[in-house]
Amino acid sequence: QVQLVEFGGGTVQAGGSLRLSCAVSGRSLINYVMGWFRQAPGKERELVAAVRWGTSATYFADSVKGRFTISRDNVRDNVKNTMYLQMNDLKPEDSAVYYCAARHFTSDQYGNWGQGTQVIVSS
Repeated sequence: QVQLVEFGGGTVQAGGSLRLSCAVSGRSLINYVMGWFRQAPGKERELVAAVRWGTSATYFADSVKGRFTISRDNVRDNVKNTMYLQMNDLKPEDSAVYYCAARHFTSDQYGNWGQGTQVIVSS
């Protein structure tokens, strides 16, 4: 079982930056895809970025391309890892609860979730 804990949320002014961290433990992530999701009040949860741990292939939603980057520890086979979401040029519409999540690369469903961390971007 994969355990996930997010850190780093907070309040920032528009144009500012935040870095979110996701501490991951429980098993090697070599065969996992790790994602960052967000959910704003009254909106559906959306995938904003993802990385396939074993290959470093990444995905970004159009709304965050060029502003957000995703990175991870270099120790790919460790059972404890950290994933990061660097968020730059933040906009009020980026305000949401951000979650990290994990899925095996053979599955299309994210089955492991963190508790979420709040990001508020003030205008």
